[in-house]
Amino acid sequence: MPLPPLPVKKRKDGFTANDWYLCITIAQSLKTKTFRPNKVNIITLGCAKNLVDSEVLSAQLRANDIAVSHESHKSDHEVVIINTCGFIEKAKAESIQTILEQVERKKRGKVERVIVTGCLSARYQQELADEIPEVDAWFGTEPYREVLQLLQADYKQELIGERLLSTPKHYAYLKISEGCNRTCAFCAIPLMRGKHVSRPMEEIVLEARKLAEKGVKELILIAQELTYYGLDLYKKRMLATLLDKLSDIPDIQWIRLHYAYPAQFPMDVLEIMQRQSKICKYLDIPLQHISDPILQAMHRQTDRRYIEQLIYAIREKVPEICLRTTFIVGFPGETLQHVEELIAFMEQVRFDRVGVFTYSHEENTRAFALRDEIPQQEKERRAEMLMDCQREISYQKNQARIGQVMKVMVDRREAGHYVGRTEFDSPEVDNEVIIHTDTKLRAGDLVQVRIDRAYDYDLEGELVS
Repeated sequence: MPLPPLPVKKRKDGFTANDWYLCITIAQSLKTKTFRPNKVNIITLGCAKNLVDSEVLSAQLRANDIAVSHESHKSDHEVVIINTCGFIEKAKAESIQTILEQVERKKRGKVERVIVTGCLSARYQQELADEIPEVDAWFGTEPYREVLQLLQADYKQELIGERLLSTPKHYAYLKISEGCNRTCAFCAIPLMRGKHVSRPMEEIVLEARKLAEKGVKELILIAQELTYYGLDLYKKRMLATLLDKLSDIPDIQWIRLHYAYPAQFPMDVLEIMQRQSKICKYLDIPLQHISDPILQAMHRQTDRRYIEQLIYAIREKVPEICLRTTFIVGFPGETLQHVEELIAFMEQVRFDRVGVFTYSHEENTRAFALRDEIPQQEKERRAEMLMDCQREISYQKNQARIGQVMKVMVDRREAGHYVGRTEFDSPEVDNEVIIHTDTKLRAGDLVQVRIDRAYDYDLEGELVS
């Protein structure tokens, strides 16, 4: 369904968009006639930041003696909470489809209440409420207090740092900040999650300690921009200091960094990475493009020369580092020449991991004023061109691993063998290692594996110890 932009200017009657949404939420809460359920099911869409929000809400519900499940396929819950994503067109479509499916279940008497939270709801609350009146309440991101109040439950301040994990128990995402101050032309995140807000370091470390007590071995640090951490609270970038403190937690074995913005990259993070063995030599640093005209149009605050110098400096300080990046193709004004330049850059730099998105024309972003004239089919073709290039690079890099003994964290048992990851691989998005052994292993075990086979994106080997 078409979703028009939110009202962002002040109305003549003095109401802002936030005032309007608050009125809608209050009205919907009255319509719902708050009640206390016995069981709630939470469905999470989108990124790991949404997943963390769902886990925090789950812990609060459980502390109020409300049973909670995550993406359960059973029909034994009275309330379903859908934590939506509104980042790009495909994510919005998936979120709306999920809402409609749950509304249909409500009509059939399979669930009593449908509550929607998250980025899509934050961005299009008024329009969604008009289009899907069957939903009982709409909330934005981090809606813990509001949802609990609606369900006649109390927000428990003493539970800060507590989460009900939905990931395998040996790894967890750790959100260190919320929002973003960047003005990338294609990105709608600031519209949904607001300006950058760093979490206090003590609070993050406390949460990490609690996760370690539950058996978590790997922390995956996430934020819209990790490297901005601390500027608002401490008036300087403090990611390196935070990493030092997290490394002191005895039971944590790996600490992984996601989403490091390239501009003004803090090089002291690399010094900590070299000094602290617990910090994975892995860096997710989204570049989005390499052609200067496109980078300028994207408002990325970098150019090709800076990016090349940064990559060289990173690899010089941490020679064995695994670099992951993402690119966007099909941005307004991109030509085949720009794509060819990007492919040549990939062949030159040889990233270890690459993800590719097709440009999504998002209202209220800077790029929305540009003409989105590249057909979606052509965008997909360009994305495949990049992935064909990366597939060959990945295959060659994996072939070079044959004969090496690598440390692997066991994730699961599947089809008669174990599956794990090296420190160079993040869950769900990167390579996996198939482990052959008769020894009984547990999820979270760190083992040595001799690699004897390699494929485009995965490795295979025998347990050494």
